[in-house]
Amino acid sequence: MSEININKTFVTEQPQQNNNYLLPLTAMTTLFFLWGFITVLNDVLIPRLKGVFDLSYTEAMLVQFCFFGAYFIVSLPAGILVKKFGYKNGVLSGLIVASIGCMLFYPAVVVHEYWLFLTALFVLAGGVTILQVSANPYVVALGPEKTASSRLNLAQALNSLGTTIGPYVGGILFFGAAGSLTASAATAESVKIPYLMLAAALLTIAVVFAFLKLPEIKSHKEELDCKAKGHSLTQAPHLVMGVLGIFCYVGGEVAIGSFLVNFFGEAHIAGLEEHTAAALIAYYWGGAMVGRFIGSAALQKIAPSKAIAFNAFAVIALLLITIFTEGDVALYAVLSIGLFNSILFPTIFSVAIQGLGSLTSKGSGWLCLAIVGGALVPLIQGVVADAMNIQVSFIIPALCYCFIAWYGLNVVKLASKWQQKIN
Repeated sequence: MSEININKTFVTEQPQQNNNYLLPLTAMTTLFFLWGFITVLNDVLIPRLKGVFDLSYTEAMLVQFCFFGAYFIVSLPAGILVKKFGYKNGVLSGLIVASIGCMLFYPAVVVHEYWLFLTALFVLAGGVTILQVSANPYVVALGPEKTASSRLNLAQALNSLGTTIGPYVGGILFFGAAGSLTASAATAESVKIPYLMLAAALLTIAVVFAFLKLPEIKSHKEELDCKAKGHSLTQAPHLVMGVLGIFCYVGGEVAIGSFLVNFFGEAHIAGLEEHTAAALIAYYWGGAMVGRFIGSAALQKIAPSKAIAFNAFAVIALLLITIFTEGDVALYAVLSIGLFNSILFPTIFSVAIQGLGSLTSKGSGWLCLAIVGGALVPLIQGVVADAMNIQVSFIIPALCYCFIAWYGLNVVKLASKWQQKIN
């Protein structure tokens, strides 16, 4: 049975570690980039649809509710699909479903009904969910587990490249070069072509993946481990608390990003127009990209648990500055959060699935299920923003990061309890 030490990320090596994983890792990073680009388009789509349909903040946050709500519904079936048919078939299924979701934007624009946009987003997110359930544990398994956090952070850095480029491209495509959003110009036509282009890209990548020969991770299919001994995932406290950690992280990250355009438009913050504010979001996600490249190297030396706690406390401090200051100080503080968000998702994910053996794909499904935090936390923040104001509403993600800090401080102890059960 494998040994687990979260602080040193030491796990007994698997025989497949000697394989050449350069090609499959390169192929998987394209997926991380693509779903990052797709996901962050919501931050630009929200103010676009808010203006088109004259929505309240709460109604506008239904965009994130439908997108990330799909994770709650699709994650567990996706985990079963990946367990039965393998990671490659999971990737192909995700790409096809996501492309269908993108194509549904065309009839949504033609009919001009908000609920159809939400439906298209739900289907698109369903495909992205399958990709997440397939790709994250696959990247973790492509090499020694002692460097799993570092490897997943590197892949997630490419995800952040997509989220960095996305707001800039989305701002141009959705608002136009001039960026004006007058009442007469407020139509959803600008949404149609970008999503059709994404559908074509997804289908093209699916064809490429169909012909790729990806290595099979046998250790995730073997039944001679903890599952055969009658253990269940509910007995793995580092996973169960990791699920809550992912819920809080994604909820906090998405909520912050969702409100940036409107927050920067506030007179006492920057008074920016939508297209200018949308371009600034790139710095929020760009910070995450830079942080993940740094984290990929640093996590080969630094304990993942300490990195989680330190970064969570840093985000809490920056959110408090965002809430209690104004002007450039508040603007730069909230943008800086991206740098410290960087390593949280991949690091929490990798430490939460360590030592699960044949339960890994199911555990991955649980963690992706928790991405529903991106649906619920922004909605709660929207309610607070409507009742009070945008600035005060950032207290909601601040509370989320408090739990993440706790998880970082306690994950070593939690993991040791699971190790005692399976030995």
